Amino acid sequence: MGHWTLDDIPWDRFDCGELDPDVVRIVKAASLVEYNGAAYAHHLCRIFDDDPDFQQAARRWGDEEIQHGRALARWAALADPTFDFELAFSRFRAGYQVDFDSDSSRRGSRSGEMIARCMVEVGTSSYYSALRDGVREPVLKEICRYIAADEIRHYKLFYRNLTSCLSHERVGFWKRLRVGLRRIAEAQDDELAYAYYAANETDGPYDRRRCSRAYARQAFALYRERHVRHIVAMVFKAVGLAPRGWLARAASRLAWGAMRYRLAKAAA
Repeated sequence: MGHWTLDDIPWDRFDCGELDPDVVRIVKAASLVEYNGAAYAHHLCRIFDDDPDFQQAARRWGDEEIQHGRALARWAALADPTFDFELAFSRFRAGYQVDFDSDSSRRGSRSGEMIARCMVEVGTSSYYSALRDGVREPVLKEICRYIAADEIRHYKLFYRNLTSCLSHERVGFWKRLRVGLRRIAEAQDDELAYAYYAANETDGPYDRRRCSRAYARQAFALYRERHVRHIVAMVFKAVGLAPRGWLARAASRLAWGAMRYRLAKAAA
């Protein structure tokens, strides 16, 4: 279960005076997405059905994702005692469905699957770092510190396996780049938007555009330029580009501008 447990969290330091309602809403959503990690681990084990070592690592990763979800859900219940995590998770699983039983990657190869997983870990490590730096509530800060460190370890796990896959798969730079960019674009799909809906709304139909904008408005406001530089460096490394240098700096500036634009658009 990783290097920490829920008993390591200083729950007695919870300070309701430092709560931000917007943060509570996105933490509720994040708890659902993280708790769903076992389903993704199952999918990875089917893709790598002949690699027991990686299967073991994938199951451990899934357990750690579940632990993240539990920690965030427990904090969310302290912040909002009306939050029913089990009910919200049931609604999320019913409304957001992916074929986790497939034994082949929709990325076209095992290397592609690992690139996609690296992109996810890039997003989560930067998100929890931004959340840690942007909130004042001490217990949530500590939870995010633990989770952000885990997500960096997870990125390294998938990057190591990517390197192994590339040693016997012909996946060139342009294909790696396409897979990475496509997975980044998928961050705007239904998963986060529907998790936001399932965690925070009990009445009315799901409106993807509205929920996506609400999530983006609340989450993107936490990011600072240093977090975006971290994102770009890790993305570049996964797709085969130098994570430092003039191209990375230029991409960081463009990515920071794009994030601020999307935030302004979501807030309009």
